[in-house]
Amino acid sequence: MTDGPWLVVGLGNPGPKYAGNRHNVGQMVLDLLASRTGARFARHVRAQAVVTEARLGVLPGGAPGPRVVLAKPTTYMNTSGGPTSALAKYYSIDPERVVAVHDEVDIPFDTIKLKTGGGEGGHNGLRDISKALGTRDYVRVRVGVGRPPGRMDTADYVLRDFAGAERKELPMLVDDAADAVEMVVTEGLLAAQGKYHQRG
Repeated sequence: MTDGPWLVVGLGNPGPKYAGNRHNVGQMVLDLLASRTGARFARHVRAQAVVTEARLGVLPGGAPGPRVVLAKPTTYMNTSGGPTSALAKYYSIDPERVVAVHDEVDIPFDTIKLKTGGGEGGHNGLRDISKALGTRDYVRVRVGVGRPPGRMDTADYVLRDFAGAERKELPMLVDDAADAVEMVVTEGLLAAQGKYHQRG
């Protein structure tokens, strides 16, 4: 792994109205990562985001994990690119060390997939990040929220809270996604894919 910090961005919408939505699962993961390290979010001086810095995970061999900037944009989802780009520039972080944690309707609930590059799958937050960074070559930790039932509009579905049965499993899903982020920054994307993609 090369030196330098990582930028991990949890996507979602700001404010308590949206906090429990499927669309905000990325921010739930960031909250857990921050709590694991005892870090607290604070407003950034140069970007529309709350951020904190921490050492994440443990490297093979037992050394503390790399320095990571954890960030939650305070803009709405479809304008996530500006804060992400501003933070990457501020901390001199290359796109390949940017990790976007987001909801994904194209994979089942309780499933995590990881990739670098490729399309955004109609996800407006990712589309805006790709545009702002000038590349699609950043890491995505895709947290499965499943397809909307029946003919429900996808936008309506992701802006609803998780269903009752899902809420029981949600803490485990968020925990797994946080573990996946830690594995990406300590062992690399391929190792994380090898672990999480075997699950289904």
